[in-house]
Amino acid sequence: MRAFLIVLDSVGIGAAPDADKYGDVGSNTLANLAEATGGVDLPTLQGMGLGNIPSVTPGGKPIRGVPSSPSPSCAYGAMQEVSEGKDTTTGHWEMMGIEMKDGFTLFPKEYPSFPSELTDAIASKSGRGILANKAASGTVIIQELGAEHMQTGSIIVYTSGDSVLQVAAHEDIVPIKELYAICAMIRELANPYRIGRVIARPFVGTPDSFTRTENRRDFSYPLPEPTLMNRLHDRGIPVITVGKLDDIFAGEGISQSLHVENNHDAQEHLIQLATSSDDPAFVFANLIDFDMLYGHRRDPQGYAGALRNTDEFLARFLPLLKEDDIMIITADHGNDPTFKGTDHTREFVPLIVNAQQLAGVSLGIRQGFYDIAQSLAGFFGIEAMPKGISFLQSK
Repeated sequence: MRAFLIVLDSVGIGAAPDADKYGDVGSNTLANLAEATGGVDLPTLQGMGLGNIPSVTPGGKPIRGVPSSPSPSCAYGAMQEVSEGKDTTTGHWEMMGIEMKDGFTLFPKEYPSFPSELTDAIASKSGRGILANKAASGTVIIQELGAEHMQTGSIIVYTSGDSVLQVAAHEDIVPIKELYAICAMIRELANPYRIGRVIARPFVGTPDSFTRTENRRDFSYPLPEPTLMNRLHDRGIPVITVGKLDDIFAGEGISQSLHVENNHDAQEHLIQLATSSDDPAFVFANLIDFDMLYGHRRDPQGYAGALRNTDEFLARFLPLLKEDDIMIITADHGNDPTFKGTDHTREFVPLIVNAQQLAGVSLGIRQGFYDIAQSLAGFFGIEAMPKGISFLQSK
């Protein structure tokens, strides 16, 4: 009796009803990238019901190359986020039962993004100067300021359309251990400002060819209340995270963390976990490449390739599930690689549920990602969560 929750980071499926508040009307990560690339071939996800989801959402746009299945093997639907925001932390926290009614603080995109009281404190406590202090693409800002950073030792501090304070530094200038210590210090300074994440963004290379490394670390805002993970862990049910989720949840409610920063390693860990033990456990995985490598960089072809690779992974993974297991596939927000800018997009997210009793069932539109937490609470037989409606009772 195991539950696998796999988050395809940023794989949205159409603008949410409140997308106008975020400037995201017209976004549709899956359908738009499929059009831009001439169609995507995802036979495993198609058979599970991915192509059936557009018919559930208002004005749903078909996914070119992924038609609806007459007899999908899984339940399918879409989820609408109720929390304010469209960032990683908010999306994952809502899946685990937390609603962020006020949302995290967003900062101006132009210099100076962060208030001088904060940046002065960072400079004083770190002993390093501050560069940038504006919104920027992470790959662009290191090309713009990387050489100056190497000459001066000042750290590059920048934000985005999300509630983040990111710190970029060359690994030869600011060793990884020091960078993490700086970010942990900033995390404490950032809490009164309600900044969702402080992110360490190390890079390497020379001024003409800087590249970011996989030594990224996220330092999350403190959890405001216990999550489903806390409740399961407290009752002796193992909670295993794969990907960056230990950072997103600040290590809380986690029995074992398999921290990786790419899809391939995360998928291989999932294969190993599915074959290593049949004991009850909750396995929570994030596949980051869609968002980090292709969504923010506005690369539809790369995004489509990552989807095809994940479809092949699922063809390997599905046969490993036991009769009483459940697998849920969803996303935390959108990041349409064909859309304006480089930020996340406020979208519905897909919901695919592999559970024997729900094959072929339409789950409709779920109001709140926390329906996942409520469903898994029932699956594991613990007390109900404060919010959400279980979709395991939909049939």
